Amino acid sequence: MTKKSLGVAVIGAGMVGRAHAAGYRTASQLYDLDLPEIRLVAIADAHEPFAVDGAKRFGYERAETSWQAIVDAPDIDVVSVAIANELHRPVVEALLAVGKHVLCEKPLAPSVEDAKAMVAAAEAAGSQSGVGFSFRRTPGINAIREQVQAGAIGDLRHFNGHYWCDYAQDPKNPISWRYKGAPGTGALADIGSHMIDLGEYLCGPIASVSGAVFQTFTRERPKPLGATVGHAGGAVSDQTEPVENEDIATFTATFAGGAVGTFSISRVAHGLPNGLGFEVFGGTGAAAFDLNRPGEFTFADQGAGSRTNGYRQVLIGPQHPGILKGIPMDFPSVGHGQNDLFAWQCRAFLDQVAGLGKLPPVPSLAEGLHNMEILAAVSESAAGGGKTVSLA
Repeated sequence: MTKKSLGVAVIGAGMVGRAHAAGYRTASQLYDLDLPEIRLVAIADAHEPFAVDGAKRFGYERAETSWQAIVDAPDIDVVSVAIANELHRPVVEALLAVGKHVLCEKPLAPSVEDAKAMVAAAEAAGSQSGVGFSFRRTPGINAIREQVQAGAIGDLRHFNGHYWCDYAQDPKNPISWRYKGAPGTGALADIGSHMIDLGEYLCGPIASVSGAVFQTFTRERPKPLGATVGHAGGAVSDQTEPVENEDIATFTATFAGGAVGTFSISRVAHGLPNGLGFEVFGGTGAAAFDLNRPGEFTFADQGAGSRTNGYRQVLIGPQHPGILKGIPMDFPSVGHGQNDLFAWQCRAFLDQVAGLGKLPPVPSLAEGLHNMEILAAVSESAAGGGKTVSLA
């Protein structure tokens, strides 16, 4: 039986943690008004000022300075884990062991072995769990997926995806956990994991990867003088530490259904703070999406005559997935942004926890493990000079 109320906490008060905290705050207002009472209980961060700021800013009851306090708290039922990748496994395993419902940010873990252990913990637990591939909530992407699955563009032939960002463009930006770890844990894991997930979300499972190339342009970064949030800069010292992973990753893939994929990932793409986009081509049509224009997608098929045939702009409205009652003014072309994706994701996870079954569930930890296996295959390809690596 569903509890009369659900206590929520977020571990991590940085960039993504704040998006989760805000998402839970608005989740009860979205779609049907059938959730149990949602209690905003705690924000935890090892840096106390961040925890205090997050709790006050988003209306949570208290701030904590350790994730263990969240594990031990009897008034918390649902937890988002939004901290450094290397910490995911111990935190998620501890939360699952005491019966809490856990939504973990991507990539799921620092290694495939860690991810497998987390999946085993989830399977042994009696609670709900999931991984935060938030772009799956995008109305435009889901509208394209509907057309792909309906056969509106014919048999899939080519997926071309890129995620180009510039957060590592400035060599004076401080070192952080994002720049530490083996090759494949840099741009590929941080943002490429999203694009790999979207490629499979639209085109089905990846069968093999090949031609992978990694490149690092900034080899050392200064140490910060204080705590930093997300990709932000800040005061730095004269001391530097080595950058251990890649700024750029490119590779090709074959999908089990026969389509070819080309992927381009960068954290040093000048002038592009958040440049996610893709094209998908079929035998009789094509579609494209650009995150910088989230309220639309482009679509081409054989419906028009030769004089006017080509890509046409499709404006997102309540006839597309996720918009009706998903934003306050759910009117055609009103618009939405990436912060809305986190609110929709939090709402979907709470729907799972409450057992309502009305919204598409968040991806499982097993899907997060699968994504990690593809990241490992791309890394193996890059280490082997671009060799082909098959995925069982």
